[in-house]
Amino acid sequence: MSARLSSARTRAGLRTTARLSADALLILVMLAVSLWVLGRMWSIVWPLIVGLLLTTLTWPSARFLRRHGWPPALAAAVVTVAFLLVVAGVVALIAVPMSSQTDELTDGVVQGIDRLRDWAAGPPLNIDDDQITGALDSGMARVQDSVGSVVTTVATGLSSVVNGLITAVLALFLMFFFLKDGPRFLPWLTRQLPGRLATDVPAVALRGWETLGSFVRSQALVGLLDAVFIGLGLWILDVPLVLPLAVLTFVSAFVPIVGALFAGFVAVLIALVSNGLTDALIVLAIIVVVQQLEGNVFQPMIQSRGLGLHAAVILLAVTLGGSLAGIVGSLLAVPVAALIAVVWNYVREQLLEPEEPAPADA
Repeated sequence: MSARLSSARTRAGLRTTARLSADALLILVMLAVSLWVLGRMWSIVWPLIVGLLLTTLTWPSARFLRRHGWPPALAAAVVTVAFLLVVAGVVALIAVPMSSQTDELTDGVVQGIDRLRDWAAGPPLNIDDDQITGALDSGMARVQDSVGSVVTTVATGLSSVVNGLITAVLALFLMFFFLKDGPRFLPWLTRQLPGRLATDVPAVALRGWETLGSFVRSQALVGLLDAVFIGLGLWILDVPLVLPLAVLTFVSAFVPIVGALFAGFVAVLIALVSNGLTDALIVLAIIVVVQQLEGNVFQPMIQSRGLGLHAAVILLAVTLGGSLAGIVGSLLAVPVAALIAVVWNYVREQLLEPEEPAPADA
């Protein structure tokens, strides 16, 4: 005789499933509302995030000065000015050598274009000058027909540049205030919150701060590895401007996807115009290999150790962040995932039942 389903257990299972579904739906609604509010306040939230990331990078220096008797305001001001000088030095390190070799690079670009035209004129393409001129004329006609969209695009780009400058200025001011008043924040937050929140929220905030610091340090280490390996390859191939290209590679590592593409494009272009097509292809191969090692080996391993996240979680977080919010999503995916893990681990610790003492031996 076959067993029959229990109607009572079936109803209980359906009720449990319905209750869990309703709870999950409420959580998703809450998350959607939170993200909507965050989007409406993004002009304030983004400088705040950048300021926090810069503060985690510069806080060890400020802490060192404070421990040696420097007033908080003076220590914060000195570290902020030193940070600006370092940024200016990095820009100069990239711009000055490039500007000193502008004529050489310009001549190389012209020669590179001529080589490409000669190559295109031969087999298997067999594209003559008339076809190239016709393609250029057709492109110019399309540009003229779409002047309005081009102007709109330029205006959007200028607006983005202005917003970026405003964000940078706000982030620097916030970094100064965080460096000056940061240690007083948790005690102040403890006094403002009632009951259990006065303990839980500061504890989670402290862990989150440590996690952000670990993220910035690991990202800097990944960028350093990229700069060393790519710079070594450029040096072996005798490509000019090795040091500026290595510095550019290190700096661009903090901007996912676009930063690596930009630095790689500049390196390949300089190799093409100075050393020829063969070395440019070798440089491209070196960059592709290093970027693959970074994305699939170095970054997941280093960040998983520093942030307490599995390498697969980091890869999935970056993919999801990029698909949801583009470059900004890719940049913030790993620290957001790490902060979620911090909150989850803390809540889990609070929900664990205390271990029962082992019975004494008779």
